[in-house]
Amino acid sequence: MTAIILFDGECNFCDASVQFIIARDPKGYFRFAALQSDIGEKLKIDHQIPKKLDSIIVIEDNTVYDSSDAALVICKQLNGGWKGFYLFKIIPKPLRDSMYKVIAKNRYKWFGKKDNCRIPTPDIRNRFL
Repeated sequence: MTAIILFDGECNFCDASVQFIIARDPKGYFRFAALQSDIGEKLKIDHQIPKKLDSIIVIEDNTVYDSSDAALVICKQLNGGWKGFYLFKIIPKPLRDSMYKVIAKNRYKWFGKKDNCRIPTPDIRNRFL
């Protein structure tokens, strides 16, 4: 079984996050697609994800997670102590999402933006859709 992470392919922070996840997911549970890619657009349509949603998205078992829920679902699957972050699930989603939205809103200002998506290296290319 695998899950799909849809991420902003133009965001430096998002790209670094994908690399972080890959390094801590040696079994390859997660596959990746940029929100701006053709497959990303198709997955958004197939799963009825609103176009205006500006968040990392996880599709797992036909369930769509966004914002802080997506981040926690990711942490739950990573090697090491990252699983412990799933405990933040006890914090009400509106509060978690408000913290998440501060980072999401400022990600280009704080971390920069790319002109295009980075091409994955051959050793991880199979993880990208």
